[in-house]
Amino acid sequence: MSKNIIEVEHLTRTFSIGDMTVRALRDVTLEVAGGDFVAIMGASGSGKSTLMNILGCLDRPTSGIYRLDGVEVNGLGRDQLAEIRNRKLGFVFQQFNLLPRTSALENVQLPLLYRDDAVPDARERAMQALAAVGLADRADHTPNQLSGGQQQRVAIARALVNDPQMVLADEPTGALDSRTSVEIMGILQRLNRERGITTVMVTHEPDIAEYANRQLYFRDGQILRDEKVARPREARREIALWDQRADRTADALSSATGLR
Repeated sequence: MSKNIIEVEHLTRTFSIGDMTVRALRDVTLEVAGGDFVAIMGASGSGKSTLMNILGCLDRPTSGIYRLDGVEVNGLGRDQLAEIRNRKLGFVFQQFNLLPRTSALENVQLPLLYRDDAVPDARERAMQALAAVGLADRADHTPNQLSGGQQQRVAIARALVNDPQMVLADEPTGALDSRTSVEIMGILQRLNRERGITTVMVTHEPDIAEYANRQLYFRDGQILRDEKVARPREARREIALWDQRADRTADALSSATGLR
């Protein structure tokens, strides 16, 4: 791991709803080293999504300091924040957020179109990102021609196309079945370990949080626990075992059919 990519000091966030004040975050202090894989957990309303929005430069804290890769972002303007989001951050959402009538390749290229500078090799970079998630052969498919897991892979490729320092994943497996969820976690683990991409993931599923190296538990806008995971679950190994069981089942069925 390298220097801290996230430094949060005494962060608070309050919202006014009518005459009521809601304290979504209360004096949160946090550091995340570059190359870490952090899972943020907590019940609905615990503050985890509010923190994610601030880390992603989509919202501003009411008070406190947030430094991203050494840069204090609190006082930056809208255009500067947009530039940071485009160049340093990749986002993965539960509902994929793909353009429905646009091919996988074109969906992945979208972040490159919002850059101030021209990207002459945009198509090639998008194809490389799709290849990194195993979907190079689905580049011309639209979302309705892809499974839920494939759509999430496209969303991950889109998050990768600008070579971000950090990926923020908000419930990335929430709309997926168990097998596909493990496959998605396998991709996130591989990108984290092989490319060193810092990954911060919000999840309400304890078994999904076990794939991370570190788990933060939020309650009432505060960090209740901050725990290192000594031995994270290995998605690649689980998928291999899953495939072995499926092969044995198929062999058994084939043998039984032959006996008939």
